[in-house]
Amino acid sequence: QVQLVESGGGLVQAGDSLRLSCAASARTISTKGMGWFRQAPGKEREFVAAINWNGGRTNYADSVKGRFFISRDNAKNTVYLQMTSLKPEDTAVYYCAADRRAGAYYSSTPDIVDFGSWGQGTQVTVSS
Repeated sequence: QVQLVESGGGLVQAGDSLRLSCAASARTISTKGMGWFRQAPGKEREFVAAINWNGGRTNYADSVKGRFFISRDNAKNTVYLQMTSLKPEDTAVYYCAADRRAGAYYSSTPDIVDFGSWGQGTQVTVSS
């Protein structure tokens, strides 16, 4: 099981930017698709962004498209989520996760059940 640790969350104002990081304990993520999800109070966990194993393919939720950008550095076993033009509705706990499947390409929105290793989450709060 891959251990994932998110960091970079915080309290910001609307319009600000944040970069989240997801550090993995093992190099096994270099062959895995990775995703970011978020969960707001009282709501279900939802997909935010995904990236395939070599960074050549990404997929975003419509709500963040054009504002959030996922990337990865396999040499550092780390996945990033650059968040810009933040809105109060982006307030949530953000989680990263590793895809269970080999060769995931993300030509369409992935299913949350495809992800099997989760971090503990990092809180992002956007004030208006």
